[in-house]
Amino acid sequence: MTAFTEIADRVWVARYPWFDVNVGLVAGDAGIVVIDTNASGALGCEVLDAVRRISSAPLVAAVNTHVHFDHTLGNAVLEQAGAELVAHENAAAALVEHVEGIRRQAVDDPSPGIPELLGTDVAVPRRTFSSALALDLGDRALELVHPGRGHTDGDIVVRVPDADVVFTGDLVEESTERSAVPGFGPDCFPMDWPASLDLVLSLTGSATRLVPGHGAVVDQDFVHEQRSAIGVVAETIRDLATRGVPLDQALELGDWPYPSEDMADAVRRGYEQLPRVRRQLPLI
Repeated sequence: MTAFTEIADRVWVARYPWFDVNVGLVAGDAGIVVIDTNASGALGCEVLDAVRRISSAPLVAAVNTHVHFDHTLGNAVLEQAGAELVAHENAAAALVEHVEGIRRQAVDDPSPGIPELLGTDVAVPRRTFSSALALDLGDRALELVHPGRGHTDGDIVVRVPDADVVFTGDLVEESTERSAVPGFGPDCFPMDWPASLDLVLSLTGSATRLVPGHGAVVDQDFVHEQRSAIGVVAETIRDLATRGVPLDQALELGDWPYPSEDMADAVRRGYEQLPRVRRQLPLI
C-alpha cells in the first residue's frame, strides 16, 4: 500500500503507481490539506487511509491542481470525510464534461482500475478562485496561485512558504514512466506555458523542493530546464506558422526537443492559439 513520505516539516508526498501520480499532504495547527485526490473513488479511499495513518486532524481542504481525472476523481471520498474541495474556477467548470469524455474513451479499456474509474461519483469543487487564494492552517498558510495557462487553462500551484515547497501539478512532470515529456494534451496551451512557468519559478529559490504532478520531487534547475524545452516548443510552433508551414507538415519539419510523436496535440493547439498571420510569397 502506498504511503506518504515526509519531504519537509509536516509536508508529505505519496507517489501512486497508476499514472505515477503524486498526492500531497500538508499539516498545520488547524488541520490538514490534501493536494490532488487520485484517479478513482477506490484510490481516493487509499489516499484517505494513508492520510489517517499520518494524522487524525480535521481535513481542512482537498485541492485540485487542475481538472484531469487522475488528480480529481478521489474528490467525493475526501469531501465525505470533511474536506472542502478547492480548485481554479476553470477546472471546476470543466470537471464534469472532462470526466464524461474520459469515460467514453475508457469503456472498452481492459486496464486494471478502469471499472473503479467508470463507477466513481464526480464531486465538483465549490470553492473556486481566479488568481490566488490563501488557506489558513493556523500556524501556517498555503498559497494557491494560478500562474496562467499551460497544461490546461485551470492550473494552480500550491506553495508552502515556511517549508519552501511548491506543488506544481502537471505544469511540471518528471516521471520516466511517462517519458518525462510534459503533458501536451488536447486541452494544453503551449504558447502560454513558458510564461506560466516563469511565474512559478519566481516563487522558488535554489533550495526549493518542487513536487511535480507525476514523478520524483525536483529542484529549481529541473524546472528551468523543462521551461526552456517548453519554450523551444512554443517558439518552433510560432516560427513554423509564421513561415506558412501547414499544420499537417509541422510535425515533420519542426526541430522538437521531445519525440515528434508526443508533439501532435501541442502543435495543433499552438496553431489554433496563434493569431492568423498574413503570409506573402516567397516563404523562406
